[in-house]
Amino acid sequence: MDGRAGAVAGLGKGAEMHHSSREVQLGAALVEAADTLSDAFDTVAYLRRLSDHCVALLDASAAGIMLIEGGETVSFGVSSRQQELALDLLEVQRHDGPCLECYGSGEPVPPVAIRAAHASSRWPDFTQRALRYDIGSTFAVPLRRNGTPLGALNVFVPEPARPSPAPSPVPSPSSPPADETALLLAQTLADAAALGLANHRMFAQHRTLAGQLQDALSSRVRIEQAKGILAERRGTGTDEAFIALRRYARSHRLPIDEVATAVITGSQDIAELGREHPGPHD
Repeated sequence: MDGRAGAVAGLGKGAEMHHSSREVQLGAALVEAADTLSDAFDTVAYLRRLSDHCVALLDASAAGIMLIEGGETVSFGVSSRQQELALDLLEVQRHDGPCLECYGSGEPVPPVAIRAAHASSRWPDFTQRALRYDIGSTFAVPLRRNGTPLGALNVFVPEPARPSPAPSPVPSPSSPPADETALLLAQTLADAAALGLANHRMFAQHRTLAGQLQDALSSRVRIEQAKGILAERRGTGTDEAFIALRRYARSHRLPIDEVATAVITGSQDIAELGREHPGPHD
């Protein structure tokens, strides 16, 4: 094997190792994106971790995720790397920028050269701010679930370094262009994030409903206990005991569950409940 062939073989082996490492990292990111079924879930921390994965996978300067609801920004999550840069470039997009364009269309915004965009007055505030940070290009992909847009993932790429004199490996004809690969990876992370966020929202709704049902059941049990105590001590039926509970609660503008709890704990004088006069609806 001559020197040139050896160099090409070495480049091929290095590329394989690079792809293998990236695949492992992508797998870890997708697993983390799915881990949202927890009461301790923190949206901002979750978006930050996914942005960190995006930066590492795409070798970007920074990345951030903007969640949008009803056309209004509701939350930001930015990468730990160059956090101030990412947060500034998301905040400047409240009225215009790649995130809002991506959210509005529901389609990715392919890599855009910042200088060219600024020269053509595309996103003027955003591009002016990006130039201050030496951002060379940017792209965005939508967060969407079942056709519903939730926000956008924005990636900020640094100005390219000067070309190295060493020859670059020739890409395989079957390999997609670098920009296409970056978009696909970012969209994969964005889709995973949208799924994770939707699952957590459903989880939170179910937990809230379960809590409400448990509270209603517990309240009903306390009322039944209070009815039994009243009926026994006053020598009446449970229906009359319930009427007395309800009448007292209404006249004192108290929740009936609160009155029932007071009866059970003994903090409410049962005799007082018999002094209430029936109202027109009792």
